[in-house]
Amino acid sequence: MRACPSQAIAVNRDTVRIVEESCIRAGNCVPACPHSAIDAVGDFSEALALAKRGDAVVVLSVEAEVHFHPSTPEQVVNACYEAGFQAVHRGVLGDELVAEEYRRLLGDPAWGTMIRSTCPVVVERIRHGFPELVPYLAPVKTPLAAEAAYLRRLYGPEVGIVYAGVCNAEANGDVDAIITFDELAGLLKVRGVDVTQQPRHFHRVPEVRQRHLSTAGGLPLPVLALEPQTSRRFRKVRGMRALDVIARAVAVDQLDLGFVDLLPCEGCLDHPLMGPREELYRRRRLAQEAEPPRSPTPVVDPAVPVKVGAAFGFIHNGKRPSKSELDEVIDKIGRASSGAHWDCGACGYGTCVNFAVALLSDRATLRQCPPYQERRALEARLQAAVDELTGLATYRVLQGRLQEEIARSHRNREPFGVLFLDLDRFKQVNDQHGHEAGNRVLSAVGHELKRVVRKTDVAARYGGDEFVVVLVGTGPGGTTRVAEVLREAVEGVGRELGHDPGVVTVSVGAAAYNPETGLPPDVLDASDKALYRAKAAGGNQVVVGETGEDGEFRLD
Repeated sequence: MRACPSQAIAVNRDTVRIVEESCIRAGNCVPACPHSAIDAVGDFSEALALAKRGDAVVVLSVEAEVHFHPSTPEQVVNACYEAGFQAVHRGVLGDELVAEEYRRLLGDPAWGTMIRSTCPVVVERIRHGFPELVPYLAPVKTPLAAEAAYLRRLYGPEVGIVYAGVCNAEANGDVDAIITFDELAGLLKVRGVDVTQQPRHFHRVPEVRQRHLSTAGGLPLPVLALEPQTSRRFRKVRGMRALDVIARAVAVDQLDLGFVDLLPCEGCLDHPLMGPREELYRRRRLAQEAEPPRSPTPVVDPAVPVKVGAAFGFIHNGKRPSKSELDEVIDKIGRASSGAHWDCGACGYGTCVNFAVALLSDRATLRQCPPYQERRALEARLQAAVDELTGLATYRVLQGRLQEEIARSHRNREPFGVLFLDLDRFKQVNDQHGHEAGNRVLSAVGHELKRVVRKTDVAARYGGDEFVVVLVGTGPGGTTRVAEVLREAVEGVGRELGHDPGVVTVSVGAAAYNPETGLPPDVLDASDKALYRAKAAGGNQVVVGETGEDGEFRLD
């Protein structure tokens, strides 16, 4: 999904689909899909019908020489003639028409920022996602659109035009059918034509192949020859990620960037469907070897008038979620400690807002959001670590912290205390006032325990109406004092909740662990025994258990 520059890959539970209205046909998703489940297809049936008709024209992009290698360009052109096309053009005329228009525009010193518009992928990405850049698009048609207009002037308005190339984004209504090179090979096979068996010389006079002014893609050669790439009036930019920076520079900072030669890749030879990037040098070498010498004179017939100007409109889908809906998703995702959005991009979208838009458009799921998943995992851990009713630690956390405190006590040679608390007559509260009243008592007791003990201490709900407190770095005297404070605090809880005196009280068993002697060997059990002694004595009191030098446990 990260491979798609327009976020047109929608993930909905276990289903992945391409959102047609957002797809700009960049082609990145085809090689990126690990399951080879995405394929680029064109108008094969329409192209085949036009070839059978016998009066259509086919336009081959310059990458054909590379795709059909080791067959020669002459063999490919001859095969297209044999398949039924009346003329085979190479895209040169469109490049020449566009290059001339660019040269005219760049000769005007009044322009400030102009973004190259010969690549339909760039144009569609700007129209879909960066409307603030639409006014800065060069008002020039794509080379294919210009060539289609020229060919209809040349052969008549009813002529069928088929484009065979690597970029499906060229299919914008200017031609009658667009096919990939694989589909062209399939068309030739259906028509009974074998490219490899064609003669290695043209058996018809070929259409225009030589360039005069243009480079592949329609950029004027003088622009590349005279303007260094470091010029302030000419900027070569590759990659769609640069659009964010360009949009800020132009729309926010109001900078004049000059002529921005923006392409999603290093030309169509670098297109994702042409193969691995590592083979780009080989593809360029093959294309250069097949390129004929430049023509010293213009190759476009001036007697064939063609308008190559273009205007680009905005795309409005009317489906933008409301701010409240976006805020609801952002709140669910969570924010960084500074309050800002995460904007980590791990979900495949550049910002949390873009992800929220995709989520509300049913094109993404929260499973794609790592901060949300991390938050869910943290909440799950907290739910397992914190008792929901009292807000205290759970029994599982208590066990772990108690073992950690024993180890820490031995390292630092510091004692620690353990208090075991049990509410007196809690069953009476439940029976007489109901379980809701009992829950209020438990919640209030938990609040008091957290208020009294330090943050370094551990207060946990042992189970039912029993609680355990681990007092870090506390000796016998301190343990007893804290136990008494807690007993009085719980007694005050009963009064605050409106119960009669003596109804809500607590018995406390206390024990202190001595790291020098390692006694008592089970400090939790020692405090539990002290608790039973306190309960047996009538409750609402503190009993301290101690271990003598002989290892025998005694109660005060």
